[in-house]
Amino acid sequence: MNRLMSWPEPVVRVQSLSENGIGTVPDRYIKPISDRPALNSEIHDHLDVPVIDLQNLFGKDPALHQETSRRISSACRDWGFFQVVNHGVSHELMKRTRAVWRDFFELPIEVKQQYANSPSTYEGYGSRLGIEKGAILDWSDYFFLNYLPVTLRNQSKWPAQPASCRELVAKYGAQVTKLCGMLLKAMSINLELKEDHLQNAFGGDEMGACLRVNFYPKCPQPELTLGLSSHSDPGAITILLPDPDVAGLQVRKGGKWVTVKPFPNAFIVNVGDQIQVLSNAIYKSVEHRVIVNSEKDRISLAFFYNPKSDLLIEPAKELVNEDRPALYKPMTYDEYRLYIRMNGPCGKAQIESMKSNR
Repeated sequence: MNRLMSWPEPVVRVQSLSENGIGTVPDRYIKPISDRPALNSEIHDHLDVPVIDLQNLFGKDPALHQETSRRISSACRDWGFFQVVNHGVSHELMKRTRAVWRDFFELPIEVKQQYANSPSTYEGYGSRLGIEKGAILDWSDYFFLNYLPVTLRNQSKWPAQPASCRELVAKYGAQVTKLCGMLLKAMSINLELKEDHLQNAFGGDEMGACLRVNFYPKCPQPELTLGLSSHSDPGAITILLPDPDVAGLQVRKGGKWVTVKPFPNAFIVNVGDQIQVLSNAIYKSVEHRVIVNSEKDRISLAFFYNPKSDLLIEPAKELVNEDRPALYKPMTYDEYRLYIRMNGPCGKAQIESMKSNR
């Protein structure tokens, strides 16, 4: 881990580049031609990520419960992504939490720099992923913090300004954690496992959670770069609070990139790599990326619900048989996450590298 104590080059804040009014994107943010977004042709309005109303998920009407469950299962199998409404998280809290983080990114650079992060934990104010020297970087800054387990929660690393930030993060995290538990329960039942199977396999009350607030500044040449390169999320599930005014998330569907149009007061949920492993690829994590905008900056909050770091994760025995052997070898989440810390986002290469040779 010693290699991870510092970044390989001086860190440049993308927001500062943008605010300095540069007219061209610096070379180190220019993606290879094959990875650049074709901004006009790739917005497939006829392909909409499923929007699921969770109101009836654990309500009293069995038929409505079953229909909601079926929709979640189908989205996990066919998309790996879906939006949820009536999810139990206060709309006001969502709005205030997003606003307080926008205020944070508008603070003077010297205030934000007090929280500058290192690759050993990523916790704090950051501007790059992976430690490869000379890597092509993404057009974004972020703030990363640990939320669960509580023993890892270091409030001194959470912003003291704006004044309400720490309190809002604590409240928001508590409500979103409940939503994660509800979704894992539904996924377990849909996989014909016990309702607490996924939660228990990932560590029960000791599961991890962290928040990554993404800030995508305005970009003079959005067709040359990406806010976040193509990747699948390494953990169990991700709950994304998108920017209501600026679309930017793209999901790979049938070989094409689909731009997700945020539904009002919805969260965007996606299946992570560990659910793909545990479900023996019945549910699949999906490649996604973020495009940037020349007119507006954009902010989003990604809440990652993750396995306890030292647990071995492998396909559930109930989902392995002669016809469908275990597709993945056991690995701890810590080992898995280290790959990303070293390499940065890399499509689905990481989960593919875990395939069992049997």
